[in-house]
Amino acid sequence: MEFQPIQFAAQQYAANKPATAPQPGESGAAFGDFASDFVSTIKHGESQAMHAMSGGADPHALVQALAQTEIAIQTAVTVRDKVVEAYQEILRMPV
Repeated sequence: MEFQPIQFAAQQYAANKPATAPQPGESGAAFGDFASDFVSTIKHGESQAMHAMSGGADPHALVQALAQTEIAIQTAVTVRDKVVEAYQEILRMPV
């Protein structure tokens, strides 16, 4: 029996490929939900600010909406910084 390493490696790769495939709804959905929540929080803060300027909103609701918007922006900036840091770390890895 002749050992053919390339064919063996290809067969093993094909056999293990489904185990490493991403499952539907894993990280992609989580990021999409994060982005959707971020946008809705920003829009809610803007609408509360517009209502407050026209005199139609409760000042307490405005302060609460602006605080939520500030937290959402700080979270997005933190996530962005971590992604950039991870990318820079990957670039520093030796090949």
